Amino acid sequence: VVDDGSWNREDVAPVHQEFARDSRFNLILLQKNVGKRKAQIAAIRCSSGDLVLNVDSDTILASDMVGKLALRMQDAAIGAAMGQLTASNRNATWLTGLIDMEYWLACNEERAAQARFGAVMCCCGPCAMYRRSALDLLLDQYEAQYFRGKPSDLGEDRHLTILMLKAGFRTEYVSDAYAATLVPDRLAPYLRQQLRWARSTFRDTLLALRLLPGLDPYLTLDVIGQNLGPLLLAFSVVTGMAQVAVTGTVPWWTVLTIASMTLVRCAVAALRARQLRFLAFSLHTPINIFLLLPVKAYALCTLSNSDWLSR
Repeated sequence: VVDDGSWNREDVAPVHQEFARDSRFNLILLQKNVGKRKAQIAAIRCSSGDLVLNVDSDTILASDMVGKLALRMQDAAIGAAMGQLTASNRNATWLTGLIDMEYWLACNEERAAQARFGAVMCCCGPCAMYRRSALDLLLDQYEAQYFRGKPSDLGEDRHLTILMLKAGFRTEYVSDAYAATLVPDRLAPYLRQQLRWARSTFRDTLLALRLLPGLDPYLTLDVIGQNLGPLLLAFSVVTGMAQVAVTGTVPWWTVLTIASMTLVRCAVAALRARQLRFLAFSLHTPINIFLLLPVKAYALCTLSNSDWLSR
């Protein structure tokens, strides 16, 4: 258990003392706040298991999740494996319901497809298992990540996954190892989260480009699609708005193309998941166009900013 420089150390001292008497716990008291990545590294270096499970503070693990990830990790070629994420508060608001569907699609489309070619590009922080022998090789690189001369603390899960692939290990997705995590229930926290994730994605995509020639060609197609797709969508929206402003006419072909692609994607997801609620994921399209695309553009212009944005 890592106390990352709590300012109220005297108040929590009784808690530390209580758990210090339990042999199952090892307390690490850092003298100053060093952030999630360095606190995580301190815990890894003091632990001794062959496998290291990384979870977030708001993660709820299914009772068989650890066993299923460990079973997959019996293959020595696998450096990391992640489970399937759901939103523990998916019924709280309309937004948490959309995010839960977004997680399903990210896991069962994107990660599942990447796993077929042995290279999940991001083993998500809420539930990822790592091989200690691989971590021993990578911790110094992981701790010393810099971007434009400044220490980089964002996107620790994506960066560690990229380092695993760079070292020659496979990364896997285990679809029946479930973990639930708390997601933002309001737009402002959601957009701050997306801004942080976008910055880390752009940073580590530059590092991942060097890996692609050694991976299956599908991964190159995947990375290009994920980065080029939003640019093409943004270009379509901007040119459509310009047409309205200049000619006073509505770009119906653009509107119909985006609408039809949205309906096809949601229908396929509803069919695969056997849940009609995925038809409502079409509401994510206007959020993506009018909110997330501007956030990603802003992230690209402010890549040097490492603010965690959640405090």
